[in-house]
Amino acid sequence: MVRQAPSKINRAIVQLGHLTFPAAIGRNGRTSMKREGDGKSPISTMRLLHGFYRGDRAGKAMTALPMTRIRKSMLWCDAPSDPNYNRLVKAPFVSSHEEMTRTDGLYDVCLVLDWNISSRRRHRGSAIFMHLIRPGFEPTAGCVAVRPRDMQRILTSVRKGSRIRIF
Repeated sequence: MVRQAPSKINRAIVQLGHLTFPAAIGRNGRTSMKREGDGKSPISTMRLLHGFYRGDRAGKAMTALPMTRIRKSMLWCDAPSDPNYNRLVKAPFVSSHEEMTRTDGLYDVCLVLDWNISSRRRHRGSAIFMHLIRPGFEPTAGCVAVRPRDMQRILTSVRKGSRIRIF
């Protein structure tokens, strides 16, 4: 479960059984009406589909979740007008996208949440992940971000189909 922290709209508490971890969420808080670029995390229960990791920075985690090593050619399309919207694509790719090999380390471990993927609709938001946090718990563009050590603890408890509930 991911619930908003009482202090700020862009901070959260992730609860996994009896464990709790601080987290960052969308810079503009949460919403039940998620739109592309709104800076909000979707209020929803989402399945965990799979994950990515940077093999040059982080070793493959001990998890039952399917994990894929990120390659330089991996991008994530965030252009609502493109047929590949909210999907993994390969470089070169001209439409708007995110690079999975980020230099800031946020996607060194990145878990894909089933937000607008299994049932895609244009402009409903893309690239909603659980990933690593920026220093100072800076807010995200709509994802859930946790510290690396907390991500490692989460990974040991999740598998494909595990549910993440943001409320």
